[in-house]
Amino acid sequence: MDVQREGVAERRRKRQVISWSIIGVLLVLFAWWLIRLEPAPPSVSRAAVYLGTVERGEMLRQVRGPGTLVPEEIRWLPAQTSARIERRVVLPGAQVEPDTIILELSDPGVEQEARDAELRLAEEEANYRDTEVELQRQLLNERAQAATVESSWKQAVLQAEADEELNKEGLIPELTAKLSKLRADEAANRNRIERERLSQIEAANRARLTSAQARLDQARALYDLRRDQLEGLKVKAGIYGVLQEIPVEIGQQVTPGTNLARVAQPEKLKAELRIPETQAKDVTVGQLASIDTRNGIIEGRVVRIDPAVRNGSVTVDVTLTGELPRGARPDLSVDGTVELERLVDVLYVNRPAYGQANSRIGLFRLDTEGDVARRVQVQLGRSSVTTIEIVEGLQEGDEVVLSDTSQYDEYDRIRLN
Repeated sequence: MDVQREGVAERRRKRQVISWSIIGVLLVLFAWWLIRLEPAPPSVSRAAVYLGTVERGEMLRQVRGPGTLVPEEIRWLPAQTSARIERRVVLPGAQVEPDTIILELSDPGVEQEARDAELRLAEEEANYRDTEVELQRQLLNERAQAATVESSWKQAVLQAEADEELNKEGLIPELTAKLSKLRADEAANRNRIERERLSQIEAANRARLTSAQARLDQARALYDLRRDQLEGLKVKAGIYGVLQEIPVEIGQQVTPGTNLARVAQPEKLKAELRIPETQAKDVTVGQLASIDTRNGIIEGRVVRIDPAVRNGSVTVDVTLTGELPRGARPDLSVDGTVELERLVDVLYVNRPAYGQANSRIGLFRLDTEGDVARRVQVQLGRSSVTTIEIVEGLQEGDEVVLSDTSQYDEYDRIRLN
């Protein structure tokens, strides 16, 4: 006969409730874990990214820009008068000296004016000599007359003194002595007037001679001008150097001021660098620079900064202090680097693909295992050509991804494999 077991169903029901409760709790915990679970990071090939390590020490700030080599001394040879190009004596590329004739020009008017100026100069020189001789003759006559008057005055004085002595001794009447004294005073007055007249004549002669000299100088200056214009028809280099350009053709009529040729000294070159305007603010005169000619590097120093911005860049002139390498010549394309300053004991890293100086950016920093990189916010400081200062966000020894990771902007982690 079956024995009825009391409470079995009740216990079975309780076990089912507990089991289902445990299962429900586990499901809730699993769901919560799924919700909190981060999405799987994208995988990136380690060879496809550029990594850099944060370092501490001295950081050299530099700016870089392209440029060209140009001669320090360039001489353009302009036309002095309207003329016609007759002949090219030398061609561009030739070595020239100051007296080397480059072009020969012709202008009949200049030749005629030079001859006229020469004749006028000869005429004024003759007039000056005639005037000088005439004035000298007149002055000698006046001086002779003045000497005669002075002699008469001295004789009258002596006679008056003698008559005064004789009058004191009673040998001649007093009236005679007085008359002698009167004649002596009259002679003294005539002598004074004659001397004043001689001084006025000398002054007038000097004025006339000065006027004649001025006319002569004017004629000589005009002759020198016409002679220079005539000699200018033979265009000379003026300096030691290389003839670079002749921008005119034979038979061409040119006007005064037209550039006829350009001569430069190729052994004295400087670099004209084009520095981006955003980086040129820290460039100052006197800073050290290096010029890469692709055939050697030349040391230099900044000597001039263009105050104007052209096409987004500032022209910086660098004088070259080092020896020029072979192949260095005017208009050669170069790359220049200017040393701004040396920062001591700072954190720095190679420049990332994006991010400007004094900005805040996100960089992927590798973890200790080196297979996962997490995004961190980094404050950048001063920048250089290849490095940039780290103000905060990274520590010495941190390894970060420096290549462009914009395609992973929605992720906070990436996996390197």
